[in-house]
This record gives sequence, structure tokens and C-alpha cells, in this order.
Amino acid sequence: MNINNSSITLLGDQAVAYPTDYSPSILETFDNKHPDNDYFVKFNCPEFTSLCPITGQPDFACIYISYVPDIKMVESKSLKLYLFSFRNHGDFHEDCINTIMKDLIKLLSPKYIEVWGKFTPRGGISIDPYVNYGKPDTPWQQIAFNRLANHDLYPEKIDNR
Repeated sequence: MNINNSSITLLGDQAVAYPTDYSPSILETFDNKHPDNDYFVKFNCPEFTSLCPITGQPDFACIYISYVPDIKMVESKSLKLYLFSFRNHGDFHEDCINTIMKDLIKLLSPKYIEVWGKFTPRGGISIDPYVNYGKPDTPWQQIAFNRLANHDLYPEKIDNR
């Protein structure tokens, strides 16, 4: 099997430094070997951390990223390091989720992507922002609208996460 690894530098690097500030430049890609197939790739990050921009207190979340690749795919270790880079980043929950999606759209130009953050409660309330995107002028644009319009019709039971 021949895999073009020329664009992947972080995977296998035992000495890689974890970023201390928000860093979209750390994201790496590789070629989708099945661009003729539509399929979902889903990442779950149950240990996401960012900071409240007002209080500086930590916010914790499980981040779900699902996308339908086109030509490029995101390398998972670079995604892990990218998400880790939010650890000292001060932004509201909704901003973090939109930023993650926009950075991945810029990087991958996927057919479809959605990002859902399920944040742990603070002050007795949890915030679960959801955002998605479908490539314009494709069927995925309508799918994105439909998924957003029907998102969370059947909310899950919240058990204090």
C-alpha cells in the first residue's frame, strides 16, 4: 500500500509540542482515497477545554465533528492538537464551535460538515451549540438546511453530563 505522507508531519512524532494558544495552522490533511464515495467521518473529543472570555474559568465539553470529505481529509493527531490549542483560548461556547467549523471548511472544503459542542453545566445550565454547512450548489447544501431545521427534535436526557 502506497500512502502519500508528504503533508503529514505530526503523526508518529513523539516529541511534538502541544500548542499553548489557539493554532489552526497545526491542522494537517491527506488525500481522500475514495472521493467518489459519500461517507461520514466522525470525531468525538470528550475532553475539550476552553476558557470563558469574561471570567477566565475553564469550560469543558464533548465536541462532535462529523463531515463528508471531498478531496482532503483531516489527520486525526493534528486535529487533536488543534482542539487542545483551545485550552487557553477565551471564547464563548458558540464562538468555539463556529470557529472549529470554519477552520475545517477552510482546510478541507468538505461536502458537508457539522460540529456539535455539549458543554458541562456551569451555574446550573449547559449550552450545546450546533452548527453545520453544506457545499453550495450541491445536494449537501439542502441536507445541511434540513439537518439544522430538524436538529434536536428529540433531545437526549441530560443527566448532568
